[in-house]
Amino acid sequence: MTSNILLKYFPDITPQQQQQFEQLPGLYNFWNNQINVISRKDIDQLYERHILHSLGIAKVMNFLPGENVLDVGTGGGFPGIPLAILFPETQFFLVDSIGKKIKVVKEVASALGLQNLKAEHLRAEQVDEKFDFVVSRAVTRLKEFYPWVKGKFSNQSKNTLPNGILYLKGGDLEEEIAESGLAVQQYHLKNYFEEEFFETKQVIYVKA
Repeated sequence: MTSNILLKYFPDITPQQQQQFEQLPGLYNFWNNQINVISRKDIDQLYERHILHSLGIAKVMNFLPGENVLDVGTGGGFPGIPLAILFPETQFFLVDSIGKKIKVVKEVASALGLQNLKAEHLRAEQVDEKFDFVVSRAVTRLKEFYPWVKGKFSNQSKNTLPNGILYLKGGDLEEEIAESGLAVQQYHLKNYFEEEFFETKQVIYVKA
């Protein structure tokens, strides 16, 4: 699986963006050998299972220049790093409670020359800034996740969807959504990507 899969779904990326995406496998292979941030079986399918999966959010939301996006529990930098490459004029703040993962994020972002991304070893509850959107990838159940971030949104919405959460999740989510008591919109990634991996994957949107 090569970067061609990105051009298939995002044909308008610039040569610089393509080059940045193509650097990711080498960078993650290097850092994964020192600090295990991606499972061994997934590292060989980085484009599909991590990069393209992260960019599923971009099929739902086109972030605007000057918007601020918080990535909670970013791990090795997903979905934040692929989104920061795709939206170079949007500001991304990546946080994780595990310091060694943030070290990898900072090293990868530095190697790519990403000026629109900062990363800190923090829990979501410790972040005291306001954001247009919060993104995350299956950190915990919605019921637990929402209280971490509910007070972190700016009041002024500028985008096609009002400010809120864009959460990458997989599997049968009906019970989890019901349990959360939240009003959500579900975007099925199989409607955007044809690979089998995306058959049960969704972006869950929750208005702030």
